[in-house]
Amino acid sequence: SEQKIQSVKWPHLLLDLSVSSLPQCSESNLTISGGDFTLSKMYIDGSILRYHCPEGYYPHPVKLRQCYRGRWDPAPTRKQPECKRVTCPNPNVLNNGIVDPYKRIYYMNDTTTFRCHSDYTFRGSSTRVCQANGKWSGGTPVCSRNSDHCPDPGIPPGASRTGHIFNIDDAVTYRCHNNLKLLGSKVRVCQDDGQWSGQEPECYADFTYDTPEEVAEAFSSSLQTTLTMNEETEGKRIKLEQGGKLNIYIALDASDSIEEEDFNKAKNIIKQLIIKIRYYQVSPNYEIIIFATDVTRIVSITDYKQRDDKKLDTILQDLDNYKFDAKGNNAGTNIAKAYGAILDSISFEKAGNKEGLNDTHYVIIMFTDGVSNMGGKPKEKVDEIKQIVYNGQVKKRDEYLDLYVFGVGDDVQREDIDDWVTKKRDEKHFFLLQDMENVEETFDQMIDESTSVSLCGLYKDYHDGTQSTMRRGYPWLIKIDVTDGTVANCLGSLVTPTFILTAAHCFRFGDIPENIKVGAPNDHKIDKVKEGISEFYEYDVALIELEKSVIIGTDLRTICIPCTKETSGALRLSSSGVTCKHHSESKTSLKNTFSVDRASCIEDAKKELNITDEKAAKIITENFLCTGGAELNQVDDISCKGDSGGATFIEQKYRVIQVGIISWGLKDVCKDKTQSIETARDFHTNLFSPEVQAFLKKYLGDGKRGAPLTFL
Repeated sequence: SEQKIQSVKWPHLLLDLSVSSLPQCSESNLTISGGDFTLSKMYIDGSILRYHCPEGYYPHPVKLRQCYRGRWDPAPTRKQPECKRVTCPNPNVLNNGIVDPYKRIYYMNDTTTFRCHSDYTFRGSSTRVCQANGKWSGGTPVCSRNSDHCPDPGIPPGASRTGHIFNIDDAVTYRCHNNLKLLGSKVRVCQDDGQWSGQEPECYADFTYDTPEEVAEAFSSSLQTTLTMNEETEGKRIKLEQGGKLNIYIALDASDSIEEEDFNKAKNIIKQLIIKIRYYQVSPNYEIIIFATDVTRIVSITDYKQRDDKKLDTILQDLDNYKFDAKGNNAGTNIAKAYGAILDSISFEKAGNKEGLNDTHYVIIMFTDGVSNMGGKPKEKVDEIKQIVYNGQVKKRDEYLDLYVFGVGDDVQREDIDDWVTKKRDEKHFFLLQDMENVEETFDQMIDESTSVSLCGLYKDYHDGTQSTMRRGYPWLIKIDVTDGTVANCLGSLVTPTFILTAAHCFRFGDIPENIKVGAPNDHKIDKVKEGISEFYEYDVALIELEKSVIIGTDLRTICIPCTKETSGALRLSSSGVTCKHHSESKTSLKNTFSVDRASCIEDAKKELNITDEKAAKIITENFLCTGGAELNQVDDISCKGDSGGATFIEQKYRVIQVGIISWGLKDVCKDKTQSIETARDFHTNLFSPEVQAFLKKYLGDGKRGAPLTFL
């Protein structure tokens, strides 16, 4: 049927055109076996034909065609395209273990299980499912002996790895098989802190995409960390220096390969992103550019800083007012020019205030279909941006730059774009989504900071040793004094704005709230204790409920506790199908965190306490974690008297997860320096214990008690 194009106005002309007067492409030989197709502009010039398949299938060998001067590109052939079944990368790459079942090809909904050979420790997901987007659920399984400085980094499905020694400065190199594209870090290096540099690699087929859920989890977690790290607040008053120290650049593709409907959706997504950033106590500067052949600035960083009111509503309105056809006939895709415009802006900032540049964090977010057809290689401009921000100090200054790209559509040049983003430990900065609807869904699923608990486990790594900066290094730490004739001194950790987690043995039956004083070690005031929490003494764990929620700030934040959705975000784990077991098997695995094996802890306890095997087994149950000694050339920190109730925690790149509560020890080596440290064992209540989890969930997951946590 004919589609009428009515009253198209050109200067001095009024035309009444019909489809038949424009170049048209053939309607024949376009069907796909097992699927269908849609047309953006019927069969006229400029129309895009997209093939669609049922879930679990993808169009092959072509995803779309474009009508150009009366011909389809690519041209149809005698062989009809078909919908082929989605496959997942080969998981049979596990060293020192077994993959079951063994198959040559794995299709959607195929399930695999993993187990290690004897003498090897398992980490990762023991069961994985091939998903409709061509990716395996869960995390990469690893079988290792944990005898080197860094844990075995594993091998992702579909890849191979060169390098099997994991000590400081040792490197591993990855490549993907069977025409799969490697996204992430091709080379990773073992760092001084026992972690691997860069981002865990993944192998993508040309039909592999990220789900909105996993993108929302990864992008939200990374961006939240950046935004919250740049907060400088006192109560609710912002203390950022004039002009701010956080610059956010957003670039939107408006080239001819982008449809107008998708462009308008992208504008709304940018508005939604800016509105979400408002939830944080931080005032970034913004630059928003729209590009095709040329670049249009909706607002520049310089203009934004010079505005007296800095009203974001004005910027959002300016963005709304920009129309898709404002680019005119200049509809090419010049991504290099877009990055060049951002580079010019950063260079201009540096010329005007070199010291300010050194203190500024740069976030660059690109939305594009990735089809760059002019202006040279975008990577060259990206490399210049990195050079000017890092200033020759990559290791020291890599936290000051975040480069994100949202690649949307069927023609995204995956490997090229992967070179435009920053590769940060346990973070993902390049996201592949099928269409703009998926991007919209991603931002709908991003955590709404207006209704959720502030980011848990965040801290600032200061080294000057002053009281105020040390406080920001341990913002969850709480001092507890119990007075009733005698004085008991303990520690605790803030786990929600309303609750403090500590040890039960710090209290006695009959203690009343009036005799319990809590506060930060530097006398940061915290409210009164509330009555009504039942005692729970079978395990050494207690909760203190405050009458009023505390105000979260840079020097008072919550710590993450395991088996909650909030901690999944801190660990960069997608919330889809994540369980408490995934937390314990992830990079925070207790077997990697605590170097002491249980048998040696029990032996030292028997000697020190002069008890039998039977009594030792009753005292030191599976519900205790053990630290101490000097094994594997590693000396654990020793707890001192007064540390009871404090957090036993691990660090994950500016995020801290509490895995235990300091309970009791064999020796007070802090008091008596002559005692042997090798046999000084400390025992900690295990927060992964099912009984402890049930207790925590009962109170911390209760929506009637302040801001609740979401337990898995």
